[in-house]
Amino acid sequence: MTSASSMTEPWSVLDPAGGLRQDSRVPTGAEALDLGAAYRAMVLARRVDTEAIALQRQGELGLWPSMLGQEGAQVGAGFALRKRDVVFPTYREHAVAWCLGVDPVHLLGLFRGTTLGGWDPRERNFNLYTLVIGAQTLHAVGYAMGIVRDGDVGTGDPGRDRAVLVFLGDGALSEGETNEAFVWAAAQNLPVVFFCQNNQWAISAPFSVQSRVPAADRASGFGFPGVRVDGNDVVACHAATHEALAHARAGGGPTFIEAVTYRRNPHTTSDDDLRYRSDSENDDWASRDPLDRLRAHLTGAGSSTETDDAFLTELEQEEQRLAERLRSGCRTLPVPTPATPFLHTLATMPAGLERQMTEHLAFVAAGEGEHR
Repeated sequence: MTSASSMTEPWSVLDPAGGLRQDSRVPTGAEALDLGAAYRAMVLARRVDTEAIALQRQGELGLWPSMLGQEGAQVGAGFALRKRDVVFPTYREHAVAWCLGVDPVHLLGLFRGTTLGGWDPRERNFNLYTLVIGAQTLHAVGYAMGIVRDGDVGTGDPGRDRAVLVFLGDGALSEGETNEAFVWAAAQNLPVVFFCQNNQWAISAPFSVQSRVPAADRASGFGFPGVRVDGNDVVACHAATHEALAHARAGGGPTFIEAVTYRRNPHTTSDDDLRYRSDSENDDWASRDPLDRLRAHLTGAGSSTETDDAFLTELEQEEQRLAERLRSGCRTLPVPTPATPFLHTLATMPAGLERQMTEHLAFVAAGEGEHR
């Protein structure tokens, strides 16, 4: 992949009108991106986002961080993962979670207050959301250290070699944890890919006040490659992530990917983005919408992918079923028990922690007895 320093514009192969040009860097054969499946994932993940915003407005969620406009970056990266790769997200990787088969109803729990998050092995190597900006980068690097110590990198066995994919926003580049993670990843040549969705705004601070160079250029200062791609081009995002993960699994070390995109909704549902940016800026990025771009290709004359009316009709029906399941599922999320915080702290609960849980449950029960 071409390094960021040798190019100004982000690398892209799928233009806003839906034209797809040939490029040797795009995987082919069994490794190629299934464009129909990618479009389905983008559409359904966007519906998850839309429904979650509505649920928050109805008082069912305390907060929701939207990903509108970032579906291309997330689905492209998500489809590049293999079964044993591990993902560390921020708090808005809803489309990545969808790609990995994570139940979107489960994602709502953190924002409804029915879960504290944490590691749950049922989530298919997808660590639940991290709300502290940049903290997940160190979690990812630590996990990558474990992969190296387990000997699961550079063996040449595709069933064994694996890597870590960690997501961050442009705002996380200003955090000490992120830069520390870069240092450790480079110094120990770890199998980790840093995927930065540069959506132009760290809450109300534009990227221009955080860096004087493209985000991907900063990787060279730490000693590993950085690539810059069009974050609204799902094909380019998939290709860049596919190559970086293969490089990491083979023992080549870390890569930084800057996916240039845009956060079209407020930072969260508690944010008023019109106080710091204009409608015209949002409208300009809306014209580059990643879903519109891929749909234009799939339905355009001469497309090699067959996308007929039946596929689109079925997808609309699937959207409606998903929306209904999200609404009902959110309202029936189980209230956590006093034992919940102890359950996924460690893979095997040690005697000391079990003793603490027993004491805690006894304390809670005694308190409930006093109030009867």
